[in-house]
Amino acid sequence: MSTSTRHVTHTGPCLPIDDTDPRQHHGRRVWALARIGVGWIFLWAFLDKTFGLGYATPPDHSWLNGGRPTQGFLANSASGPFKGIYTSIAGAAWADWLFMLGLAGIGIAMILGIGMRIAAIAAAIQLVLMWSVALPPANNPLIDDHIIMAILVIGLAYANAGDTWGLGRKWSQSQAVNRWPFLR
Repeated sequence: MSTSTRHVTHTGPCLPIDDTDPRQHHGRRVWALARIGVGWIFLWAFLDKTFGLGYATPPDHSWLNGGRPTQGFLANSASGPFKGIYTSIAGAAWADWLFMLGLAGIGIAMILGIGMRIAAIAAAIQLVLMWSVALPPANNPLIDDHIIMAILVIGLAYANAGDTWGLGRKWSQSQAVNRWPFLR
């Protein structure tokens, strides 16, 4: 019988971390990779739309060249019950700014592992809104990758994925987070 002591760290209302359990150690690395990957998806979309890096956005349609990040998708892809709403806001400056700030903020927060709760909520909202643009989804009558990713980002926040290979632990101990816990 082992007399070793287990070191369990409680990090608020999220899942406790047992630093002695190798399964949790490897699992945290997988969640960290998922967090960084999701963050990169959001940050890359921001960079490509801002600078027109030639992937989804050609240089002449970049935000810096006067392109409207929400114009193409909302105006051309909207279908279903919300089509009128989405086509009416396609290319609106306020919609472009909210969309782009969301992409950048979520991407940076996820990659760094900071503000995971607020980033996860913002990401889930943005993903569900993107899902609702084209209803029903093309490949499945109810669900697509936007919904799965929305579930994933909430799980990443709940699992404290920012604490591994990220600044989550330091961030959660900062004065700003102590003063405004919703920033965790």
